[in-house]
Amino acid sequence: MTINDIQRVTTTEFEAFIAHPENAARRFELIDGEIVEKAMPTEQHGMIEGRFSQVLNNYFDVHAEIEARVVGNARYRPTDDPENDRLPDVAVVLGNRPITRRGAANFIPHLCIEIQSPDDRLKTMRKKADFYLENGALCALVVRPDKRTIEVYSADDEIAILSASDTLTFPDLLPGFSVSVDKLFPPANPIEDES
Repeated sequence: MTINDIQRVTTTEFEAFIAHPENAARRFELIDGEIVEKAMPTEQHGMIEGRFSQVLNNYFDVHAEIEARVVGNARYRPTDDPENDRLPDVAVVLGNRPITRRGAANFIPHLCIEIQSPDDRLKTMRKKADFYLENGALCALVVRPDKRTIEVYSADDEIAILSASDTLTFPDLLPGFSVSVDKLFPPANPIEDES
């Protein structure tokens, strides 16, 4: 949902907008100068987000030699970009970069994961993946719960589409990381649809 259809806003104006008390429980992104409300996650979305966070944190627990952190729903913006403030569902930041404690972090994480909600358009999700890669990410994922697939976008312009029977790896980014795609989704039994 686009909040401002006429006038583009800057990150400074966006900060003021999200600071309003009526916006405290809502989630927004600034996408090319437009304030866009991000859908509230469903239970299915939250389960997938939790599974990604769990397997990534487990990997970093085993590979303590890799300095990194796994972050859920934090704000990131490219340095010197006054029109973007993004909110990936899950992000991985490599290295010992200081943790941002207030406002948006002024960089894009190395790995950005977007999980499609029922109202998210696939075209928009893919544009987000492109944005992350164009601004410093080494890999971006578009997770499609309805299809039980993951689209993997890498900085070298390669795209892979993984199904539930495939294995997700990041050989250049996270050596030794490996998880069955099927394990990242809730069980394939019927899911209640509250229409």
